[in-house]
Parts: sequence; structure tokens; C-alpha cells
Amino acid sequence: MTPLDKERPVILGEYIVKDKATVRAAAKQFGISKSTVHKDVSQRLEKLDPELFFKVKEVLDENKAQRHIRGGMATKEKYAKKRKEEK
Repeated sequence: MTPLDKERPVILGEYIVKDKATVRAAAKQFGISKSTVHKDVSQRLEKLDPELFFKVKEVLDENKAQRHIRGGMATKEKYAKKRKEEK
């Protein structure tokens, strides 16, 4: 593992916990893929910083439980915008 491979999972984990961010938001913020973020925080972070790993897991579990609500809100906003443009 390179130094970056050891630092990145911790940096991503701290960002996710601090901002209650989704994997998608973290990937966008750091310019990396969602799969890289997920691998870093779900596999590598557990070995590097177990305490932070469990904090990140709580945030990601909460995000996962709420994703159907966020998806519904996004769809609602999409069609509200579309109706507004048609008028």
C-alpha cells in the first residue's frame, strides 16, 4: 500500500462523518469513482481506523435507509420543474 492508499480512506471517512455525506457526494468531492470510495471506507478503513470505520458505517446505513425518500423527492422536483417550464 502506498501512503496515499493509507491516507485516502481516513480522509474520506472523516469527510463522510463530518458532512453526513453519501458515497456519491464523497466521490464527486474528491474526484474519484463511487466504487473507490466504497472500497476505501468499507474495506480499507476498517483495518486502518476501526473507530472511524464504525462511525462511517452508521452514516452510510442511515443514508441507505433514507435513499428511497431522497429518490422520491428528486423525482417530485424533476416533474415540478418540468410542469413549471411548460407554463
